[in-house]
Amino acid sequence: MQIVCEENLDKRLLELYKQLRSEHGNLRWWPADSPFEVALGAILTQATAWRNVEKAIDNLKAADAFTPEQIHAISQDELEKLLHPSGYFRMKAKKVRAFVEHIIERPMAVMFKLDVPDLRKELLSIYGVGPETADSIILYAAEKPSFVVDTYTYRLFSRLGWVAGNFHYERLRALFMDNLPHDVNLFNEYHALIVRHGARVCKKTPNCESCFLQSQCDFFQVGSG
Repeated sequence: MQIVCEENLDKRLLELYKQLRSEHGNLRWWPADSPFEVALGAILTQATAWRNVEKAIDNLKAADAFTPEQIHAISQDELEKLLHPSGYFRMKAKKVRAFVEHIIERPMAVMFKLDVPDLRKELLSIYGVGPETADSIILYAAEKPSFVVDTYTYRLFSRLGWVAGNFHYERLRALFMDNLPHDVNLFNEYHALIVRHGARVCKKTPNCESCFLQSQCDFFQVGSG
């Protein structure tokens, strides 16, 4: 994956942010009551819709298994049953347990004292925590500036004509990390806005006719031409 046009990226990124915020409002993502709940959600949302994550989290709360110690104490079979709504529940139960075992030894409050590169490195060392999950935990739970990218981000920016080639997580993340102020609120809101736009407008089959970015979008211009 390559950046197609690198000129004035800082200004262009901020202008796009303002446009997305004007269209979709202030989203105040991530919906959770604690850093641990953010981390659980970041693990469980892999390859599933958020509504399914909410069902699994509700199951854990109803079963009184919503602290690291409580989750660690229940059997793997019971954990799998509780996480069933999130899909791929056996694999996710292993990932949740690996994360829980790590933070029992290294509490999140201790980990979160690290700077972003070291915290990211530690999170990525945990089984089941990939780059997107790690960055979500850093940004939304630790409240440190690490930009989260995903398929919504790639879809939007490739259609706009800003990037080309196959999706590459670290290169796409660098687009934001290298050209935006490292501000937690900005990163938080920008990611949420991209997800909202991708889920409602710039979908797999895009709703181009209702998109306010038509005049800037290579995908639309080629299609309408």
